[in-house]
Amino acid sequence: MSSLYGGVTGRRVTIRDLAQAKERGERWPMLTAYDAMTARAFDRAGVPVLLVGDSAAMVVYGYDSTLPVTVDDLLPLTAAVVRGSSRALVVADLPFGSYQGSPAQALETSARFMKEAGAHAIKLEGGRRVLPQVELLVSAGVPVMGHLGLTPQSVNALGGYRVQGRGQSGDELMADAKDLERAGAFAVVLECVPAELAERVTTSLSIPTIGIGAGAATDAQVLVWQDMMGLTEHPARFVKAYGTLADDLDRAVRAFSDEVVSGAFPSAEHTYT
Repeated sequence: MSSLYGGVTGRRVTIRDLAQAKERGERWPMLTAYDAMTARAFDRAGVPVLLVGDSAAMVVYGYDSTLPVTVDDLLPLTAAVVRGSSRALVVADLPFGSYQGSPAQALETSARFMKEAGAHAIKLEGGRRVLPQVELLVSAGVPVMGHLGLTPQSVNALGGYRVQGRGQSGDELMADAKDLERAGAFAVVLECVPAELAERVTTSLSIPTIGIGAGAATDAQVLVWQDMMGLTEHPARFVKAYGTLADDLDRAVRAFSDEVVSGAFPSAEHTYT
């Protein structure tokens, strides 16, 4: 593979490709996806990793946090993303309550995502408290992506959506990142942490770091695609909108509605004879 982002290949991106990109110092993008059509578009654009995030709780199902979404909610979304893509590595988020109970529970849930939905890897949140889960999953052949910093499934324990890793807690996050690497994780997401800490973690690990609100020094960057396309009404500070899809949808819906009311649609060209 000549490059990770946009590189021409007749196969899926693998965790080995991500490791080699880290060695080359090559940065790469990751986006969330929840359906086949957007997955196909992102895959065609060359995005190497697609995350079926538990953020679907909010952007697909309309909840106000990630906590309510279930395995059964996410399985069909994951399967759709896998079917809609042909190149990207598809990572499935393990939802709250589906892996924290025990390593055996984590393996059972991960097996469902891989067997029933075709996911190529899973993501779970937490540091040392989930090391037994990570170790068992990796030993069973499940690629694991970690997630540190602001872990949305723990939002109630963290006291809200706040920056994590300042002061002494930064040392704890660094230790967690190294522990995840030793346990066999192939990458780790760093969410809402100070840029200086994210840079230190990135340089200290041999596995890729994926930033979201973690500065520019991480190996990769991820955004929720609805945030990236300007659909979110009140995006977080770390979000940059690269499109105005909310405005485009508003204009299109109003134009369609006006033509229906006036009788201009459907015209002869859109009518069968």
